[in-house]
Amino acid sequence: MSLKTYFAFVVALLFPFVTVAQENDQPNIVMILVDDSALMDFGVYGGEAETPNIDALAARGAMFTQYRTSPLCSPTRAMLLTGVDNHRTGIATIPEVIPPEQKGKRGYSMSLEPTVLTIGDHLRANGYRTLMTGKWHMGETGNDMPHNHGFDRSFALAASGADNWEDKSYMPYYAEAPWYEDGVSADLPEDFYSSKFIIDKMMNYLEETDQTKPFLAYLPFQAIHIPVQAPPEFTAKYKGRFDRGWNELQRARHERAQDLGFIRKGAPLAPMPEDARAWDDLDDETREIYAARMAVNAGMLTAMDHHIGRFVNYLKENGEYENTIFVVTSDNGPEPNRGDHDRRLAIWMKLSGYNIDLDGIGEKGSWGFIGTEWALAASSPGTLYKFYATEGGIRAPLIMAGPGIAPMRVDSPAMVTDVTPTLLDMTRASTDFVGFQSMTGRSLLPVLTGEAETVYGPDDVRAIEVSGNTALYKGDYKILRSVPPIGDGKWQLYNLSDDPGETRDLSQAEPERLQKLLQEYSRYKVSMGVLDMPFGYNSSAQIAANTVKRVRARYGRLFLLIGLVFSLGLWILIRRLRRRQRVK
Repeated sequence: MSLKTYFAFVVALLFPFVTVAQENDQPNIVMILVDDSALMDFGVYGGEAETPNIDALAARGAMFTQYRTSPLCSPTRAMLLTGVDNHRTGIATIPEVIPPEQKGKRGYSMSLEPTVLTIGDHLRANGYRTLMTGKWHMGETGNDMPHNHGFDRSFALAASGADNWEDKSYMPYYAEAPWYEDGVSADLPEDFYSSKFIIDKMMNYLEETDQTKPFLAYLPFQAIHIPVQAPPEFTAKYKGRFDRGWNELQRARHERAQDLGFIRKGAPLAPMPEDARAWDDLDDETREIYAARMAVNAGMLTAMDHHIGRFVNYLKENGEYENTIFVVTSDNGPEPNRGDHDRRLAIWMKLSGYNIDLDGIGEKGSWGFIGTEWALAASSPGTLYKFYATEGGIRAPLIMAGPGIAPMRVDSPAMVTDVTPTLLDMTRASTDFVGFQSMTGRSLLPVLTGEAETVYGPDDVRAIEVSGNTALYKGDYKILRSVPPIGDGKWQLYNLSDDPGETRDLSQAEPERLQKLLQEYSRYKVSMGVLDMPFGYNSSAQIAANTVKRVRARYGRLFLLIGLVFSLGLWILIRRLRRRQRVK
């Protein structure tokens, strides 16, 4: 008997009447997870996109300004749903970037391990119906899907992403878009658009399940992950909105961050990296298409918000809205990858029916992205983006609204592992189950009720590590390590109260403070089971190697044949060039 099965059996014995006792007073929970949204992307956080439904939730609840996630999607999702540090969940990183030296090691299985309980496990044991539709990305087989991790019904995407219009893969790493319904491979409807479908399916599940029970609805959207795609009526709202370019957007968000109090007045603006393109140096055609790409990005956010609004209205019509706690957040910072400077990707796009043209941008067949410079601008007032534990990679929005939560602004620290403990506190759910991982996060309920200003004291440590990219916070200070290709693997020290953009490394000026914080990290590393990265690790090189390995395994002899044909063609070309040189 597995631990999960044993857990369910014990709960059935100990809590046979839990549903009857709780169905009248337990709040529903809606967890909305946006993919790759920066701190300031939502309208209420100062973003350019219209997100009136998310803004309305923020207006009636708590809006957090100092919330941190992990820099990659799967570890964040694991921590969000379990309240447990990513290294203890089995999802220390993502399979796309894991080196062979770590694969299969404890904490690095790349699926939720048997000793880890999700919020779905906890709430189902306490009488809830537990439902999920959207991106899962915590395991690749049917057995890894949500139905084996506390969810009664689920329609889940196993991959890191997929097309938003069609049932197909978005990158060479995946042969297809692996969607599963309750652990069984499933097809998508003909009229599929991801944000619409995710809401439609959730409403279907709510209609089909026992409506006498409170519910957990987990809604992890594909928006605004690559491929960035949106219905043209939403994209049209932003035509011309981004024509002034990424340098202007970065500056404008930095100024709004000061006006909104996210950073102190006069805080330095993080400079664009030396290899970043200046907007004014681009030709007119390039500026036009990049402005259009950002318009689609904003349109995709607004389309998602529109469908969130449909769900809110559904709950209001059914009398469930007032008794529902909403959580809205993002898994990490903006996505920097481009689709217009890699010949290998261009070939794959051609074979897969994708284009990156201006015509029909964001619509079916369009492989949308915003690229490195827009990601740098969007992450302002932080620096860098997804993949890195810089402020641009892990400082994210968090909204909590519903019964028991008064309108407030929360400027005290919060971590992704804190969400599940908070929700379980608010639902008074029993969590005392022996043999499973203890939650490492803290309940934020004292902050939400006004009993405390913060649940983290000045000497408390908060840490995140994913594939060598590391952040550790203590008071106003942060140590940071970024691995290649962007970083050099060396530790840096920042005072975030003075320098939220991480522009001045204090490691040389304050070596004693750096060493004390490194000692704190060593304790965290041992406690959580963090593995060292192999010498020379480079995340970009690793994802390329892992992709080649997957393609080779997928196509076997065909892959070998293509390689031989390519090598033969290259050999013939070299011989011809040498002959021409001899003739000259």
